[in-house]
Amino acid sequence: MTLDVPSILQVLRPVQDPELQKSLVELNMIRNVAVAGGDVSFTLVLTTPACPLREFIVEDCEKAVRQLPGVNTVNVEVTAETPAQKSLPDRQGIDGVKNIIAVSSGKGGVGKSTVAVNLAVALAQVGAKVGLIDADIYGPNAPTMLGLEGANVVVQQGAEGEVLEPAFNHGVKMVSMGFLIDRDQPVIWRGPMLNGVIRQFLYQVTWGELDYLVVDMPPGTGDAQLTLAQAVPMAGAVIVTTPQKVALSDARRGLRMFQQLKVPVMGIVENMSYFIPPDMPEKQYDIFGSGGGEKASEELGVPLLGCVPLEMTVREGGDRGIPIVIAEPESASAKALVNIAKVVAGKVSVAALTSV
Repeated sequence: MTLDVPSILQVLRPVQDPELQKSLVELNMIRNVAVAGGDVSFTLVLTTPACPLREFIVEDCEKAVRQLPGVNTVNVEVTAETPAQKSLPDRQGIDGVKNIIAVSSGKGGVGKSTVAVNLAVALAQVGAKVGLIDADIYGPNAPTMLGLEGANVVVQQGAEGEVLEPAFNHGVKMVSMGFLIDRDQPVIWRGPMLNGVIRQFLYQVTWGELDYLVVDMPPGTGDAQLTLAQAVPMAGAVIVTTPQKVALSDARRGLRMFQQLKVPVMGIVENMSYFIPPDMPEKQYDIFGSGGGEKASEELGVPLLGCVPLEMTVREGGDRGIPIVIAEPESASAKALVNIAKVVAGKVSVAALTSV
């Protein structure tokens, strides 16, 4: 077989995207194939910069090309083009925003905002363009966790009224109710005002081009969830819970709500899965019980995206405005959160490319 572009594409044709189960060549993920003597180079275009199977796909491509006689070196340049969710006739997308991911919980106090902030930062760290809406209007904590407490956001006059310029830190653009009210001022609003603010955060912010817009939802099953689900086409929802029985029963209700609203549920994150004492990192204590997230995922037929341990560094990073995935990337919590981000990104891309 001659070493040329057609022969390289031919040997690469059987190599599949493991999640989409389709040929990389047919998916147009192999581009810019070039041959110079025995040196072969091409670009592999993944469906997300956070691809969890990146190394395996590159390895499969290299193995396939090395079957050809005369190959000395194989150089694979890896890049990514995140696909956008399909538009829905009854829901209005946001210009430039490809995928909207809701992070929700059935009750407060389970670490939902911690998961949402670290999910956004982990996606940004691998090169994705990421935004974060702190839609937890009554308890806006995300500015503190993202190191943006006290940030000054600019309101500009746009063609269709006032638009908000998002704050930016750790690679993430963010808007929050915390930017618009005094630090100790309570938000005492009825549903219609709440809905109006959420719609403003969606449509009256200069988001620019985003691969992912993560929405930190208020806990429970109320107006905010309904507004978001009915306004925009969502890639899916991530449900955060703890192993505790009361948290799991509330998580089930939240999950059922998204299913009723026809929002895909990507899976469950079990936060505070076990406690790792800082002076004895080899030990684990199941202070909130164990196996609850796994049991709930089996009962409800949705994946368990991952289990995040309870470590003091998570709380310390959140209080200092340096998320754990940046502050302590080698910690068990950071590794779990980064892996969850990769799994979520993979599911979002698969949904975008396989939805009819």
